Amino acid sequence: MNYGQIRKYDVANGEGIRTSIFVTGCNHHCKGCFNEEYQDFDFGEKWTDKETREVIEDLKLQEVSGLTLIGGEPMEHPHELKEIVKKIKREVDKSIWVYSGFTYEKILEDEEKLALLKECDILVDGLFIEKELDLSLRFRGSRNQRVIDIQKSLANGEVTIWDKL
Repeated sequence: MNYGQIRKYDVANGEGIRTSIFVTGCNHHCKGCFNEEYQDFDFGEKWTDKETREVIEDLKLQEVSGLTLIGGEPMEHPHELKEIVKKIKREVDKSIWVYSGFTYEKILEDEEKLALLKECDILVDGLFIEKELDLSLRFRGSRNQRVIDIQKSLANGEVTIWDKL
């Protein structure tokens, strides 16, 4: 798995100050994508244990609220990210957000994607649709996208929108 950047202090992609991993590789190719260069699976650097350690140390900072997985498309790398998240969770107990062009319902249909989803707290799902662009939305770019409380959704058996919106 490659990544384009690790943003130690990210205030745009989730609640509070977050550390964000921007993976590369995405097959959605949404028109108007804000990270078009990250669609290339070969862009960026190879992820190693060094990067995992760096993220863990960043997440240990008191001012950092949690981790965000973004890209690119995190669900294009479910196995690798699940393993990384598990290592992180052994040392740090903070919220984990994941952004995906795949809907919650589609993720449930794929065993590996679901395994990654289960390690996370909040999912921002749905393709970015340029015609649905709404700059007033919190934590998402287009009106079709949802901010989903993953654990409540899994427990309830239906999509539960995050109650802090």
